[in-house]
Amino acid sequence: MLCARGGQKMRPFLCAQISGFHTSKPCLAPRSFFGVEDFVDDDNSRPYTYQKGKKSKNPNKHVSFKQRTVAYMEPFTLDVFISKRFVSASITHRVTCKQVAVAGTNSKDIKAVLKSRSDIPACLSVGQILADRAREADVYTASYTPRDRDKFEGKIRAVVQSLIDNGIDIKVYLD
Repeated sequence: MLCARGGQKMRPFLCAQISGFHTSKPCLAPRSFFGVEDFVDDDNSRPYTYQKGKKSKNPNKHVSFKQRTVAYMEPFTLDVFISKRFVSASITHRVTCKQVAVAGTNSKDIKAVLKSRSDIPACLSVGQILADRAREADVYTASYTPRDRDKFEGKIRAVVQSLIDNGIDIKVYLD
């Protein structure tokens, strides 16, 4: 442990002795306070850097042709969100993640006309408006997979059926 002089007081100063790569002379380099460089993850990477997905147990696992091409063969997906107060639906492009058409009962033009913003007639009007906006954007097909907690009945079915009745072909994937 070395001490550096600052004014009249002596302050402790922690340094680690490191020798240069090409020279045999030792040089003093300040050491990290936490000593994080002493620890590495299981795969010898820097700590606190994580990848977003799970690591595959089998990195050589075969990915089918359908898994690789489904985003390009069916590029548009339908997303329906229903809460106690309002209903909203959107059609999104899978590859670019851009919303092509959006409709909801919270928007000013729709909520002024409706009696209730979360009943079946509201769902039917959201489907009709979304179909009109999708046709303006030249989208005529989409795929829909309900979330785990959603059942394909009632209000969600009303939105999808309204889209189908207004000229948008929806491919529904039920597990």
